[in-house]
Amino acid sequence: MSDLPDDPDERDRALRDALRGIFGDRTDEVLAQMRSQGLDPAALLGGATPDPATMQRLMAQLQQLFTSDSGPVNAQVAHDLARQVAVAEGDPSLSGAQARSATEALRVAELWLDAVTDLPPSGGPVHAWSRSEWVEATLPAWQKLVAPVASSAADALGTVLRGQVGDDDLGGIEVPGMPVFPGGGLGNLDPATMMRSLGSAVYGMQVGQAAGTLSREVFGATDVGVPLLPDAATVLLPTNVAAFAEGLDSPYEEVQLYMAVREAAHARLFVHVPWLRSHLHGLVEQYARGITIDLDTLESQVRDIDMSDPEALRGALSGDVFGLHNTPEQQATLLRLETALALVEGWVSEVSAMAVLAHLPHSVPLREMIRRRRAAGGPAEHTFRSLVGLELRPRRSRDASALFAHLLATGGPEARDAVWDHPDLLPGTEDLDDPSGYADRRTAQAAEQSDVDAALAQIFSESTDEEGSAG
Repeated sequence: MSDLPDDPDERDRALRDALRGIFGDRTDEVLAQMRSQGLDPAALLGGATPDPATMQRLMAQLQQLFTSDSGPVNAQVAHDLARQVAVAEGDPSLSGAQARSATEALRVAELWLDAVTDLPPSGGPVHAWSRSEWVEATLPAWQKLVAPVASSAADALGTVLRGQVGDDDLGGIEVPGMPVFPGGGLGNLDPATMMRSLGSAVYGMQVGQAAGTLSREVFGATDVGVPLLPDAATVLLPTNVAAFAEGLDSPYEEVQLYMAVREAAHARLFVHVPWLRSHLHGLVEQYARGITIDLDTLESQVRDIDMSDPEALRGALSGDVFGLHNTPEQQATLLRLETALALVEGWVSEVSAMAVLAHLPHSVPLREMIRRRRAAGGPAEHTFRSLVGLELRPRRSRDASALFAHLLATGGPEARDAVWDHPDLLPGTEDLDDPSGYADRRTAQAAEQSDVDAALAQIFSESTDEEGSAG
């Protein structure tokens, strides 16, 4: 229902008064330019007298959206949306008792793990976090994961736009449905800048949505399989642990201790296997940088966008607009990544099961529930699949668990943990298919490497002798 006056003169005065707080002495010029483009200012403002503060925030947000040079992912958009999604279902502050219980569980977990693995504790601080705190701490890692794809998408948007508009017209175009403000504004932007900024904002929204959703699902900082914190730390989110424990036969204290052991086991692995973090992030980046973008699909989507409808614009760019296609090289990289994630999950699952077996009566069903949960994935993982073309899921975690169980049975904890000695010794898909043959293949590989080293030593020795004789 409009609250603007019916009389045209009074309506005009009301609009001027409302907009004067935004545009000052330029108000009449702004209104004239809007009308010259066929825009009814009252209709644009919803037929109601606008609140100047609200309008100022709206225009600032639009200006930032279309003109910010924020890189491939708009960090501010991602942050704001992630925080909104994180608290959408409630994010109560933790009580002192909750925080003490969680941090104590993490300390107990380290003692239990000491008995089953020689990998030492991570040595970092222990935290009990709310969902919002998890978002703040992990969002930079999510932005880094999607940055390669976002950068490629921005380049593709620029290419398509040049093809549609032409290089001669790239000095500035008018965006239909938006006013051209005096001295430059939303309606006379450089198209390449606008589309890059818009692509950055869209990826920011995607990252924010996914990270915010994940904050309602995770139990700690490591249970997605990829390290998300820059430094060593162990974390529990008591709100999510409590939500998961509802309806289970296991009491909350058991569930919390089980999650604490898994978190601490992950942290030990990421801290004391120094190459693992870069190995996982490198595979994700290698996969993302190899993504090709279907320019025909992108051009078709952009051509049909109604620039005067922000929701249609955002919807078009948020779908499968970028036509991500896997190459054979990417498929190979994806297989290596899935295998590495499965090995991380398999090791954590086996070590955690051993650590809690003597302490938690419901450890076996808890382990199975976590296995199924990780295998099925959640809405946030599916969002990242649409965003970068991959799912951060350990598809073969059961096979990896079987491999580590076999190594433990045949060689003890040392043989099981020796898998992480060097990235070249990391088991592959063949080893997941045939755990019993892994040790033989590794022995043969070591012998072959030893023969190569001996041959090289012989060559260098002969070369040195010849130089000595010549001298």
